[in-house]
Amino acid sequence: METYTYANSRKLFERAMKVIPAGVYGHLGPVEGSMVPPSAFPFFSSHAEGAHLWDVDGNRFIDYMCAYGPNILGYRDEDVDHAAREQAQLSDCVTLPSATMVEFAEQLVDTVDSADWAFFAKNGGDVTSFALMIARAATGRTKAVFVNKGYHGVAAWTKLPGNPGIAEAELSNNLYVDWNNYQQLEELVSRYPGQIACFMASPYFQGNFVDNELPEAEYWSKVRALCTKHGIVLVIDDVRCGFRLDLAGSDYHYGFKADLICFCKALANGYNVSALCGIDALKSAASSVFYTGSYWFSAVPFAAGIATLKKLKEIDAPKRLYEIGKKLTDGLVDVARTHSFNLNISGELPMWYMRITDDESQIIHQDWIAACVQRGVFFTNHHNHFINAALTDEDILYTLNVADDAFKAVRKLHPQFV
Repeated sequence: METYTYANSRKLFERAMKVIPAGVYGHLGPVEGSMVPPSAFPFFSSHAEGAHLWDVDGNRFIDYMCAYGPNILGYRDEDVDHAAREQAQLSDCVTLPSATMVEFAEQLVDTVDSADWAFFAKNGGDVTSFALMIARAATGRTKAVFVNKGYHGVAAWTKLPGNPGIAEAELSNNLYVDWNNYQQLEELVSRYPGQIACFMASPYFQGNFVDNELPEAEYWSKVRALCTKHGIVLVIDDVRCGFRLDLAGSDYHYGFKADLICFCKALANGYNVSALCGIDALKSAASSVFYTGSYWFSAVPFAAGIATLKKLKEIDAPKRLYEIGKKLTDGLVDVARTHSFNLNISGELPMWYMRITDDESQIIHQDWIAACVQRGVFFTNHHNHFINAALTDEDILYTLNVADDAFKAVRKLHPQFV
């Protein structure tokens, strides 16, 4: 297969570096670990449709990052975009909120099993921060427990000691446990009696650079019981995989009930809105916290969110995403095996994590990912990937053919593994 080149992306990046700190900031920047080596990846897109994106050099990619999660139905979904356009003709950002906000909240309460109410913002970090404040307002406590290497956004309290721009005091109330380690959590609760406001975690471990881990049997039921016994608010960060495992919420999928659950990425298929859903017992505390933003009542994303949830239900999205994910990952594992490589798949299939295990340095894995990208399949190295409902059998077959050719290229680079 011919490999892509990115001359226009490089020129645009040089322009960006002159006027934007780091050129492309955040985890999409070429210096970050998920796009290694940077020479294999385009930096800028020109357009997208369905399961595909095109870069500024005209290269087409099957996109398995899905804008890092928001694209769950496919880019430019006709039904979602139609609903957004209709709302835009009426109004979007206005002095007063619209009836669309109320309708969206009603739909979330009807859809999410643990939800008695919904509150809207713009980013996942907005609602995880709001959840932390509600827990403190409701309990009168300050400390919060998080999972080591868990990710809850970009707010100061989510960072680690030594991160640039972070004061030690901003982390002074944070406590940490390892994923799936109930005993550590129980010990912390005993060590800080009456001081812990909340335990916040993703429904399963979605760390980067490591295999993802599902909850052990009875883990969540024991955590739920411990939090209830000690008056600790149980917050589930479902920003990344919300609506991918179960439309009723990932807590429902794993058989327990969260007190607060955070949604964002897949909520409106790319339109910028996030939501915090909660139980009645925390409604008063939520009302007591002043928390808002400049565009949080914007009606177009609400309309897009209503259309997205409606369509996710119509197509039974979690079932479809699982089936596509299984077909794709089973195929990738088989292709790897034919080239004598072991490709490990972890996490949940609608949002899987993969790693070639034959090389601890991960160089082979990075070279294989790079070869896939240069042939039109957009994977990244050390982050989970996303399935969207627009993927076709033809896309999967193309992906497997690219994976095969990429493994051939890797074998030439690393003959010791032949």
